[in-house]
This record gives sequence, structure tokens and C-alpha cells, in this order.
Amino acid sequence: MPKMKTKSSAKKRFKVTATGKVLAGQAGKRHGMIKRSNKFLRNARGTTTLSAPDAKIVKGFMPYDR
Repeated sequence: MPKMKTKSSAKKRFKVTATGKVLAGQAGKRHGMIKRSNKFLRNARGTTTLSAPDAKIVKGFMPYDR
């Protein structure tokens, strides 16, 4: 069987941890920081883990990162 291909867009945006969780950058930080509260900006730093339904979709795009 030939190897399955990894979606290039997914490998650039997501990372799978050793326990199988999917890390992604926080949403809502591209522009418009003035209208966002300071609390939102603090809480949206770094990365976050995706919910189980979203992680299942992403793992389908990255077949060898399980």
C-alpha cells in the first residue's frame, strides 16, 4: 500500500501531543485587539487543546501523528 498523505495545511496549524491531544493556536487574535478586553487577550495567549469532535477531524488529516 502507498503511504497516506498528510494535509499540508493541518501540519502547519496543529500539533499532536504524546497523549494524543491536538494543540492549536488561539482564535480571535489576528486583528481588532483594541475592541477586545484585556482579560480576553490574556486568556488567548499561547495554544489551546481542541475539543474531542474537532480533534477527531484534524487527526484524519494527519494520519501518522497519532
